[in-house]
Amino acid sequence: MGSRQKKEYRRIWLLLAGFVFCTGMVLALCIRFYVRMPEGVGRVLTESEKMEIISRNSPMTEYVHLSPNGDFPRKDTIKKLTIHHMAGNLTLEDLGESFSQRDRRASANYAIDSKGRVALYVEESNRAWTSSSRENDSQAVTIEVANDEVGGGWHVSDEAYETLIDLCVDICERNGIEKLWFTGDAQGNLTLHKMFNDKTECPGPYLEGRMEDIVREVNKRLERQ
Repeated sequence: MGSRQKKEYRRIWLLLAGFVFCTGMVLALCIRFYVRMPEGVGRVLTESEKMEIISRNSPMTEYVHLSPNGDFPRKDTIKKLTIHHMAGNLTLEDLGESFSQRDRRASANYAIDSKGRVALYVEESNRAWTSSSRENDSQAVTIEVANDEVGGGWHVSDEAYETLIDLCVDICERNGIEKLWFTGDAQGNLTLHKMFNDKTECPGPYLEGRMEDIVREVNKRLERQ
């Protein structure tokens, strides 16, 4: 075998070795990703599985559809709530289907539909990808609320609003948040999506205008506990 052929073989073997190494790295990352993924993500849950998951989260939950879009587990303790709107009158099932799409890279811990039903998509122990801020979402439980008005003030139904209050109280009680405060910026422990993304109005003028009311009512109920 000539010198030229040896060099050619050596180059081929180096390419093969590089390919095998890269394939191994990708496989290892995939395995690590799926090992960290909580049980039940991306599949239909049994009733007993749903009840077990609900027992670790809000008892107000009526629908569970776990999203793969999140960090498992979250890297910080829960200190905040962040309110969002759906920008539409979606059902909990439709939103769950949307959050199940990995290429969308979006999710929320909870959602509330216009009838006041509550869904869980990312367990509280995990970080949902909701607010365009890793730091905020690592500390916040995020809540999407359906709109019964599309556009305009992005109004939400009375049922959704009352459930939002109840859910905020429940989350605060279970996570040791003694009081909510809204400062109009990211310094408060009640935050809005638009604080972290200047390209969105989320959660819309109606809910934004009710933040002080939400704080007042949630804190009043927390003080009674």
